Parts: sequence; C-alpha cells; structure tokens
Amino acid sequence: MYPLLIEPKEVPLIWGGDALVRRFGKRGDPQTPIGESWECWDENHVVNGDLSGRTIAQLRAAFGHELVGPIDPTRIFPLLTKLIDARQSLSVQVHPDDAYAQRVEHQPFGKTECWYILDAKPGATIVLGWNRETSREEYLARVKDGTLAELLRHVAVHPGDVFYLPAGTLHAIGPGIILFETQQASDLTYRIFDWNRLGPDGKPRQLHVEKAADVLDYRQSRAGAVKPLTYTLDGLARIALVADAHFLMERVQLDDVPRPLALEGMPLAVLALEHPVTCRTEEGVIEIEPYASALIPAHADRVWLHAPGGAGELLTAAPVADPQAFSHRLASAGIAADVTWSFLNQFGAWHA
Repeated sequence: MYPLLIEPKEVPLIWGGDALVRRFGKRGDPQTPIGESWECWDENHVVNGDLSGRTIAQLRAAFGHELVGPIDPTRIFPLLTKLIDARQSLSVQVHPDDAYAQRVEHQPFGKTECWYILDAKPGATIVLGWNRETSREEYLARVKDGTLAELLRHVAVHPGDVFYLPAGTLHAIGPGIILFETQQASDLTYRIFDWNRLGPDGKPRQLHVEKAADVLDYRQSRAGAVKPLTYTLDGLARIALVADAHFLMERVQLDDVPRPLALEGMPLAVLALEHPVTCRTEEGVIEIEPYASALIPAHADRVWLHAPGGAGELLTAAPVADPQAFSHRLASAGIAADVTWSFLNQFGAWHA
C-alpha cells in the first residue's frame, strides 16, 4: 500500500474547452471539448508500481481497511475529485442529499461539493442560489413560463476563491472558469435549464424539473466565497478550505524540506498545483507532476511532503469518519476554539 499515482478519466462535454489538455497535461485531442478530468474516482487506474493497472475499486476489495481506513471497503470510494474547464456555462442544476439519493435513486450518496477556482476570466461568475426567497410553486411556474433566470443569483469569482455547495443548492459554473472540485462520489445531477443548447445528438439534453423541485433549497442565498483558516502543524503550512461532514479539503504549502502530514487514519487524495511535489511514506516515494493526482492509503499513517524546486502546493481531500478529528487537529496547532468554531460554522452544525 504505497502512494498511488492515479490515471485520470477525461470526459468530453459540450461546454468544455481545451485547457485540460493544453495547459494541464491531460490526455486527449485538444480539438475535442474536454469538460472534466476525473482525478480520483473509484474506477480510476493506478499507474505506478506493482499495482499498476488496477482500479481503486479493485484495491478496495483486495486491501480493505489498509486503503480506506474505517470506511466500509465494500462500498464505492466516497470521494470524487475533478478538474473542470467551463468554456461555456454549465446547466443550472441541483444535486440531492444522501436520503433522497437512497430513497428515490437507490444510490448510496447524494452530492455535496466544493469548488476551488484555479483560473477565471475577468468578470466570470457562477450561479449560487436564489436572489430572494421563492417556493416550489413559483419555481415550477417560472420554469414553465421561461422566467426562472430572474431569480438566479450571480456571484463573481476569482482565482483562489473557494465555494461550498451543500446538496440542495441551486448552482451553475459560468463560462471562462477552471476549477478543482471535491465532491461526494455521485453523478446525480438534476438539470433545470440548459441555456437552450443541443446535445451531441442534436437534441436538447434531458431536464429533471420535478426531481429538482423535490430537493431544492428555496431560501434566499447569501453564500459567498469561504473564509479559509491558515495554520501550521509539524512545520507544515496548511490552509483549511472546507470542513464538511463528508470531506475535508486543504491547500498545503511546501518548500524543499520534507515535512510530515498525518493521515489520521484516513486515505488522502492529493493534486499537485503548478510545481512537482514529492510524497514519501515507509512503503515508497512518488513524484507528482503539476496537476496530476495521487491517493495516499490510510495504512501509511503519515506522508512526508516537499517540493524539489523549493516551492510547491498541494490540494488535498480526505473523507470524514470522525467529525471531531479536525477540531482536535486545529487545537494541536494552537488555534483558539472560537476561531475553529467560526470556520466550521460556514459548513453547518455537523461538528457540534
């Protein structure tokens, strides 16, 4: 159970562009619009060492808790990380929560997600919730008469911004945005409006108006970019971005001195940013190229990280088993309880 380099899955989509191939080194034809690169996903293959060619799902079955820690190894790996290139607007959409996904779709997870903005053209915006209180009845009426856009709330985005989107949030990524997404392992998406586009088959893409009506949060939204929390632990500079009941996402800043990051019993998905990063455990060493991903098995206990060039950054994502573990981590780093509470309060009361 050494550090695993992951082969991503590129997904052609009508709203995608060429940045994932040209700028981020993903495979594919730059003439084909690639919308998503699934970086850490249950069906992705390992590309290094003796386990090369096997999927994360196969490794779950073979290694169980050595790979996933206290997570049930018989269930799909609970996280999906992506790079997304929105050359055009994505559909206006919403995702269900776990209860609805299990009851209606017979799937284990709904979809809460978060976005780390890697690049955005000047003036780029996302749709994030409603601009005033509404209701199921008004939503359905406005979908029918074509005036739903009057209720959409547009929020400006900038590189480095982080947005948290719990299940039930109305949202859409606007054109000219490239981002890193961490989400629950679900592809359940209920489209509400698709800008009158035609799909590859020349027909409008399917909408899911009634199911969306079941799961939408109809309250006025005031959400904006997350206020991150910076701390240092074991000499490693870390920026907490999102701490939800489903996942923790951070940005880790590195220099040329190897420093330890404790896994706290959980697997860790990592994406290198602009510069290569070296990850070492007792079982092996890997170098992660810019905008490539790896999965550190829970069995490693800790991983030693550094940037061979002297400066580098990682985005990390870990599933959550113990909601209190993150609070204990911040306390160990000397973060005051009220500061921790203020940060966590952005993501609901799951930690209380």
